[in-house]
Amino acid sequence: MSQRMWWRCAAVSAGAALALAACAPGSGGSGGSGTDDDTSPSDDGAAGSSTLTVWDQEVRGGQDEQMSRLNEAFEEEYGVEINRNSQSFDDLATTLRGALTGSEAPDVVQANNTRGDMGAFVSAGLLLDLTDYAAEYGWADRYDESVLAMSSYSEDGTEFGSGNLYGLPQTGEVVGVFYSRDAAKEYGIDVDSLATWEDFTDSLAEIAGADGTALMLGNIDGWPAAHVFGPIQGQYVDPEEIANLAMGNAGASWQTDENLIAAAELQKWVTSGYFNEGPNGTDYDAAWADFADGGAVYLIGGSWLAADLEEAMGEDVGFFAPPAPEGRELATTGGTGLPFAITADSPNADLAAQYLNFITSDDAMEILAETGNMPVNRTADLAPDSGVNAEVFAAFGEVTGEGHLLPYLDWATPTMGDTIGAGLQDLIGEQTTPEAFLETLQADYGEFTSN
Repeated sequence: MSQRMWWRCAAVSAGAALALAACAPGSGGSGGSGTDDDTSPSDDGAAGSSTLTVWDQEVRGGQDEQMSRLNEAFEEEYGVEINRNSQSFDDLATTLRGALTGSEAPDVVQANNTRGDMGAFVSAGLLLDLTDYAAEYGWADRYDESVLAMSSYSEDGTEFGSGNLYGLPQTGEVVGVFYSRDAAKEYGIDVDSLATWEDFTDSLAEIAGADGTALMLGNIDGWPAAHVFGPIQGQYVDPEEIANLAMGNAGASWQTDENLIAAAELQKWVTSGYFNEGPNGTDYDAAWADFADGGAVYLIGGSWLAADLEEAMGEDVGFFAPPAPEGRELATTGGTGLPFAITADSPNADLAAQYLNFITSDDAMEILAETGNMPVNRTADLAPDSGVNAEVFAAFGEVTGEGHLLPYLDWATPTMGDTIGAGLQDLIGEQTTPEAFLETLQADYGEFTSN
């Protein structure tokens, strides 16, 4: 991955993490805090505190590097110590609930923004409402509204996607279309000319008509098909309706004409022979590997696959956000990395808020890009010069800036992941109808929202 973005202080080298404080995020520039004329509420807290305890799950290569560099810069800038506890995603999910209810809870934690985690913590009064800090630091100006909604709950935790803000993410995710340049050329497909959803679906028909495999899917676990259905749904259903369905908020319905069109289109893709043979019996990792080996022209998947696909395919792999139908705005499934939240009983809340502002500042986004992560803000600006991540970054920036980043559909209820996974397997296997599929989803969603 190209690392063309550097700190504004020219004398600082990319590897000199300890020198970052001289031009650290927060020390100046847009989105910063801690300057002489900054009147944020964190200043008093920072002056009276010496240690901030942070639990995160940024354990892999570039994830760990960006946290280490930002933490060191924050320590030097504000004269405090970061007591960092970094665990894997699964370990953090296991230990966090006990830590939050214990007598010595961390000050800052990464909490999964789903109902089962962040929603439950909000309901139990374990996380601090960040709304006042958001106003002081201008986080609404820094973040797209749809991104902040993914860390927002009502005070009692019953409404997801609105109300109070409980966390700030650093990274973004987007589901789009990976493609093989060579394979597209073989079937006479000019990807740059696919301006509308209709253009894209016409290209699927062209490939299948030439006895090719248009789409690769490995759906043995059920959930990968949700990343295909979600973008299809985004082309027909109102984004607000999808947000309510995906966030488990009352007032929406799966049983609408628009959702029926989306479900029928997915099944039509199966009956028309657009997918590889036996997608329900194909492993997810095996599917993207087969795609990389030339098994299909397209693979609809998440931005997290970019690094592996680029390693396997080099310059042959490309990426684009699903183009919208004529007259509609861009819309596709996506989300954020785990948001950073402040625990309700933290004695260092002001300092913790300053820390959140620091690690999500405009300058911090440059460090994320340098270390191979996709920043949730300034994404298009910080895209690498070349490679598939240049297109991934640009697509995320376009969707969040001009369109709609739609929540993952399995967020809706504690059981929706299993429900939609099994339902999509049946739909793809032609063992159910689009109408029955939607009835199953509505039963899960309706029972949860009515309670």
